[in-house]
Amino acid sequence: MRPSWDEYFLKLAMLASERATCPRMHCGCVLVKDRYVLSTGYNGSLPGSPHCEDEGCLVVDNHCVRTNHAEMNAICQAARHGVSLDGATAYVTNMPCTTCAKALIAAGIRRVVIFSDFHDTFAGRFFSESGVVLERMPMPCREISYDLSAYPSAKGFDPAGS
Repeated sequence: MRPSWDEYFLKLAMLASERATCPRMHCGCVLVKDRYVLSTGYNGSLPGSPHCEDEGCLVVDNHCVRTNHAEMNAICQAARHGVSLDGATAYVTNMPCTTCAKALIAAGIRRVVIFSDFHDTFAGRFFSESGVVLERMPMPCREISYDLSAYPSAKGFDPAGS
């Protein structure tokens, strides 16, 4: 069955989370406006810095501080490419932490869609106070359904090149 737009973008956030490099949490974020992907992010180390999966987490007050969160990385990617996020929707695999919620609000995000919560966050409160709509949805199906043999115009290829 064809996914709704919200399910589609949440599945993209799930896919982005597969790039995460901190074993304590894999999170993905997709920033969208008018059904157009503006930016994506996942939690991982700063460019050029070691990754948690290689050198271990750097934990302070029960939080890994070696990584940027998915939302921050998505906002930074948009900024580096000169993309305005004003009026956009954030699709995030997890409820943003307090700091990420404040950054999303400051960047102009007007709607946040999640399918899981996060501990010790004021995100919901800050979203509400700022007029940002927070929507909780069930986690989308984790599988991608693509059957090459079902499409008469598609032709597989031999990965060995023979």
